[in-house]
Amino acid sequence: MKNIVLTGFMGTGKTTVGKKVATTLHFNFIDTDKLVEKMAGMSVAEIFEKHGEEYFRKLEKAAVIKASRLKNHVIATGGGVVLNPSNIVQLRKNGVVILLKARPEVILRNISKTKDRPLLAVEDPEKRIRELLEEREPFYRFADYTIDVSDKTIEEVAEEVIRAYIKLKGR
Repeated sequence: MKNIVLTGFMGTGKTTVGKKVATTLHFNFIDTDKLVEKMAGMSVAEIFEKHGEEYFRKLEKAAVIKASRLKNHVIATGGGVVLNPSNIVQLRKNGVVILLKARPEVILRNISKTKDRPLLAVEDPEKRIRELLEEREPFYRFADYTIDVSDKTIEEVAEEVIRAYIKLKGR
């Protein structure tokens, strides 16, 4: 079976929804950020702090290659994975790519409980979210299906992911 690849900005629920979908479909679950952390032996925030974003993106690319070779997995990608077109090519080889998106204020609310968001360690995080969303918009267009999660429960999003996957997996 093809993989289900969840992409989107940080705080859109990729990991939470991904775990729910994986459980429902009896798939395995993998998070590329967790894979990067395992490879580096440190958190994403530590990687950014000690080595910078460019080094993180190299590790992320290696994690994507590893994850894309799997079968019967739900793959939750890091928010910036779309910035490298080769990542998308890899993930699409054996996967249906589903974009989870949300309004900036919803993203800010969702991530406000965590401190490990190095790209948002700024004075005005909501403004930075808007800027990053605008920069990434062209990269998000590659998705096979898009779900706006802003006003939906985890369960509703998971159900929609499954419906989209069933419809698109044969393409």
